[in-house]
Amino acid sequence: MKTVLDKIYEYNDEKDRKLLLSAYSYAELMHEGQKRASGEAYFTHPCAVAEILIDLGMDVPSVAAAFLHDVIEDTQATDEDIRSRFGEEILTLVDGVTKLDKIRFQTHEDEDAENFRKIFVAMANDVRVIIIKLADRLHNMRSLNFLSNERQQRIAKETLDIFTPLAGRLGISQIKCELEDLCLKYLDPEAYEHLVTSIHQKLAERRSFVEFVVNELKKMLEDSGIKGEVFGRPKHFYSIYKKMKRQGKSLDQIYDLSAVRVIVGSMEECYEVLGKIHKEWKPVPGRIKDYIATPKRNMYQSLHTTVVTNFGQFFEIQIRTQEMHKMAEYGIAAHWKYKEQKSSETGFDQRLSWIRDVMDWQGSLNDSKEFVDSLKNDLYSNELLVFTPQGKVISLPLEATPVDFAYAIHSEVGNKCTGAKVNSRIVPLNSALHTGDVCEILTSPNTKGPSWDWLKFVKSGSARAKIRQFFKKEMKEENIRTGKAMLEAEAKRKGYNLGDILTEESFRKLSNKLVFSSVNEMMASVGYGAVSVNQVLFKLIDYYKKEIPKPAEVLSSEKLKHSPAGSVTVKGMGGLLVRFAHCCNPVPGDDIIGFVSRGRGVIVHRGDCPNLADIDPERLQPAQWTGDVDTEFIAGIKIIATDDNGLVAFVTAEISAMRLAMTQINGRLNKDKRAEFDIKIKLNKRSDIDLLVKKLKKDSRIIDVYRTTNR
Repeated sequence: MKTVLDKIYEYNDEKDRKLLLSAYSYAELMHEGQKRASGEAYFTHPCAVAEILIDLGMDVPSVAAAFLHDVIEDTQATDEDIRSRFGEEILTLVDGVTKLDKIRFQTHEDEDAENFRKIFVAMANDVRVIIIKLADRLHNMRSLNFLSNERQQRIAKETLDIFTPLAGRLGISQIKCELEDLCLKYLDPEAYEHLVTSIHQKLAERRSFVEFVVNELKKMLEDSGIKGEVFGRPKHFYSIYKKMKRQGKSLDQIYDLSAVRVIVGSMEECYEVLGKIHKEWKPVPGRIKDYIATPKRNMYQSLHTTVVTNFGQFFEIQIRTQEMHKMAEYGIAAHWKYKEQKSSETGFDQRLSWIRDVMDWQGSLNDSKEFVDSLKNDLYSNELLVFTPQGKVISLPLEATPVDFAYAIHSEVGNKCTGAKVNSRIVPLNSALHTGDVCEILTSPNTKGPSWDWLKFVKSGSARAKIRQFFKKEMKEENIRTGKAMLEAEAKRKGYNLGDILTEESFRKLSNKLVFSSVNEMMASVGYGAVSVNQVLFKLIDYYKKEIPKPAEVLSSEKLKHSPAGSVTVKGMGGLLVRFAHCCNPVPGDDIIGFVSRGRGVIVHRGDCPNLADIDPERLQPAQWTGDVDTEFIAGIKIIATDDNGLVAFVTAEISAMRLAMTQINGRLNKDKRAEFDIKIKLNKRSDIDLLVKKLKKDSRIIDVYRTTNR
């Protein structure tokens, strides 16, 4: 068997050989003395990764980076060492893989989402980084048996969830299939062993049958004067396992355990061979797939047909050209392995365009979890193929709707969409499309834009992101107003004033977490739903509680502005800037306490305010009213009554008789079917509210009346 060194010496260019041997030697030196979990020298790992990439046909910088991909992370080597020895390009690849190696997918959904986004950023910068990482993961999976069962399960699940779909989307079936089989081995070992044992027992019988089919097809090609190759391929275990699970069948009921491939010279010959096969053997209805005319989203092309022999044996045949075969096996890596082929360049550009599209619309999403949710259908699900009236094929996720179709054509088509026809019939915009449908989008230049409700049923991440992007850009001012109103209302409901908790310092901390460039951007993001009200408020309230320094640090006239009102004295000090808490609305005559805030003076609460329980006692100072209060205050009362008939008129009359002003009233029935009223009243002193409560309690309809807080 050839070693990685043997494969290096096969490079024709002496300069390439010299660079790879230098990377080999340097990595060997830096990893000297390090061991893997298997007990082998650690250097065997980068050698194995490099060998996988050589077999894929990757370029010299990628193979060199494979030798070096762990030296910065695990040895004394520095970025500058790699740059000076091997150049900036190789350093960039090594650095990219090193950053991905630091990613750990655990159970925290938000962290996993952010890590997943990092992988796509790395792919967008240089797709070779993710190919090196896939090779690295493949070798780690091959040697997973030396780790604990817990780590085997975690790494295998992570691989199946993240890396195998990426390999599939990039069209690298060699890596995808082996990774899936290795994942199955550790995630469902009993099923894996059953498949291996059962399939091996019938190996001779199946091999004999495949030989028969191959010989028949070779004779068919020869009689038709078509040059080509024919060979059998056993289906990998995971694909059989999935089919058994999906169809609820046992292994004995799965007939097409092997596939036969026919490789011919041209597209025309592919269709000619398909016709001759169907003339010889009966095709199974619904099992003929033309991926040449309508390639898969990863640019895979081939004709698939399942046929049955005269003695009742089912088998699958795949027909493709040599060029299609290269692309099917190596995917995006074919760009380097067969770089002289122009069609490979086209496939490479098309695959990269998918990555670029993802990165374009991910920029409109502030939240990484939202990015992953938007991507899942694009990455994991099967696809359906829908036609435009002009015959163009649009690839969409399963259960996609006409709105998904509209945005797949162009953002403006989606934004101006008013209706849709499917197969010449008007259908609702939330209808599920099916493969083969002809969809026509009806548009109007007068439409204001998409509906927010569309987000409830669109299936493609691209459509979802473009809808959000519209609301973000086109309705910015309205979103700012909406977001501000939502934050103010919820803050008030929680017993806070938005102006108190949204300070320059708290916003700076918040923007570090949620990446807002301005307060208006934050308000707009809340308004159009990119972030929730509570995502913002919980953090602001937390910062508000933590940012207050100890009283000794702030109770000086130098740090607090003087208040012209002078209505409250805090710890014997008058003339401070005073604010009155909106949660409990203290009025003159209430027992009060001062809450010292950084740069905003003292916030005065009622002594019985329930929010004081959340505050460090050391941050509170005794406070009292002065005798010269000349300011109006707002106080809240709650009334609970057995009957609300005429009650509002009675309460209003009592308030008016005392020459007080009612600023707000809200009424409802509680769970006990009793009437509840929350009333806000403008007054100057506590005795007014005490007298009003006393007078109201005399009415027989009223069960209780008391002062309220807005906790």
